[in-house]
Amino acid sequence: MGTENRSKHVAVLLGGWSAEREVSLVSGSRIAEALESKGYKVTAIDVQRDLAGLVAALTPHPDVIFNALHGKGGEDGLIQGVLEYLGVPYTHSGVMASAVAMDKALTKRILATVGMPVADGVIATKEQVLAGHVLPPPYVVKPVDEGSSVGVRIVRESDNFTVLEEDSWVYGRRVLVEKFIPGRELTVGVMGDRALAVTEIVPRTAFYDYEAKYADGGSVHVCPAQIPADVAEEAKRLALLAHQVLGCSGVSRTDFRWDDSKAGISGLCFLETNTQPGFTPTSLLPEQAASLGISYADLCAWIVEHARCHA
Repeated sequence: MGTENRSKHVAVLLGGWSAEREVSLVSGSRIAEALESKGYKVTAIDVQRDLAGLVAALTPHPDVIFNALHGKGGEDGLIQGVLEYLGVPYTHSGVMASAVAMDKALTKRILATVGMPVADGVIATKEQVLAGHVLPPPYVVKPVDEGSSVGVRIVRESDNFTVLEEDSWVYGRRVLVEKFIPGRELTVGVMGDRALAVTEIVPRTAFYDYEAKYADGGSVHVCPAQIPADVAEEAKRLALLAHQVLGCSGVSRTDFRWDDSKAGISGLCFLETNTQPGFTPTSLLPEQAASLGISYADLCAWIVEHARCHA
């Protein structure tokens, strides 16, 4: 995978305070172990909502910061802004790409201008969604700026109207409501300027929610997906397009729905781009890299060697 500078000191940021804290702790711990196995000096830092404490933990500055944070504060441009201010090279996307990709509605509007197929939907307030159906069922309700399928709910025609409960929706006043796309769940990882593979995700639950993503045996990953070649190539092209248009760096992962009842590539529909893909034992991007002969440790080292400041 190239000639890494094994004398580098890498600080791995993990934890954080978002709804995805536990995922980040697992990802970060595995990344730290992998980088140590490659000969890097590694310091793991459990990030709290304490800026002075974080700056102190990063003093003296490491050579590279591996950002293994997920969710708010970790992949929305906030921590990226701090690292730009410190002037320390860091992994994954910069401030702008992180902030844009974290906002699902804004991402869809931008990508639609370059021909990305997106689901019809609206931004509603929490109060509007509580008051009644914003779209005809079936539709999907999701937070505008959370990852890992946190808070995602599907409302079907036969459901009683219990989309949101006043006390259980803790994801802000803006709610993204999208037309439900039937069919199959696909995802494509991108590494630099290369789309890696297409994976089909077959959840054992009703849909690919947080539990299906991270519970052992919660879903089956078929890599490469057993789908027509033209659909696979189009999914890879669109994932790379999203990565480039959003200005992502390092690795990203883009999720799609594919309505296989439609002809050819017409059933593909963009869901979202994740600028901080997970690195847990059930995570998809490392699986795709492994399917191409890139080990977990080599993938982590490649990401470190492509770290930079973006300002």
